[in-house]
Amino acid sequence: MISTVFRTTDVPTEDRFEYWRELMSRTIAPSEISSHHAADFRAEQRLMELGPVIVWSGEVLPTRYRRSPRLIRQSDPEQYHLQLLLGGGLGLDHVGRTDTYGPCDLWVSDSSRPYDVRPPRDESRHIVSGMAVELPKASLPLSPDQVRGLLGRRLSGREGSGALLTDFLIGLDRQSGALRPSDTPHLSKILLDLVSVWFAQPLEAEAALPPETRQQALTMQIRAFIQENLHDPGLTPPVIAAAHHISLSYLHRLFQQRTRGETVAAWIRHERLERARHDLADPLQIATPIRAIAARWGLPRASDFTRAFRSAYGVSPREYRHQPPMRD
Repeated sequence: MISTVFRTTDVPTEDRFEYWRELMSRTIAPSEISSHHAADFRAEQRLMELGPVIVWSGEVLPTRYRRSPRLIRQSDPEQYHLQLLLGGGLGLDHVGRTDTYGPCDLWVSDSSRPYDVRPPRDESRHIVSGMAVELPKASLPLSPDQVRGLLGRRLSGREGSGALLTDFLIGLDRQSGALRPSDTPHLSKILLDLVSVWFAQPLEAEAALPPETRQQALTMQIRAFIQENLHDPGLTPPVIAAAHHISLSYLHRLFQQRTRGETVAAWIRHERLERARHDLADPLQIATPIRAIAARWGLPRASDFTRAFRSAYGVSPREYRHQPPMRD
């Protein structure tokens, strides 16, 4: 995986906006780029190449991006642009739809159709931040005719498959410096599966997705559900299966296929112990009783927690808290 950081502050002030326009011309479909802040411009981009897919995050002063029919005739990379807004606001005109977007909103545009991405009307110097995915149309199992119904729609990144996609992109950005080239095929596959499901659900086109793609997304949804509910002692495999409208046997089979044979209960126990271990290592929580930390992560029985902790880490919770050199 190739990861690169670009900053306009690395070049002289008078060259910064041209530098940004040149950078964007290599990242997104060719567009007319303008800004009221061109004379004193500021922007930053972190770019990751995952095979044919490009993921980038950025912070930029309000800027307008217009892709006209003329530019489409001159060059069309035949790709979709998926945008996740994290800070600030933007407007979009695309395929007859006009809407405005704020933090945690998602949209998708098509390089083969004109668009106009515009900043807020007040043109203030408020930074706009977000993440984007540039992906070939051919990489998705849905046809352009199917995807057309999704173009320009404002969709939430806070719930359902949108939340999974948002969390994955943010996590990818945070870990970009630690990722290895060998991680690229796996990460690219996960991202394309998540994007495919995110495209398909609002279009009610899940049947067009390969079973592998649906299973991958469902597994990630289950894992996210578990993470959000670790504090609940009543979090059990039957509860998880019921919450996702699947049978208990299918839950176990699906989970073991994706976690190298680890059971659902074992993974829940591991995650709870890891959260508790993190809290025990936190000097700001030194006064918090161990039993309170255990209960916080769904382990209300002190004796069970101590036994499981010792089995996992070789020391008791109390010993771990007072022996920092033993931590990893």
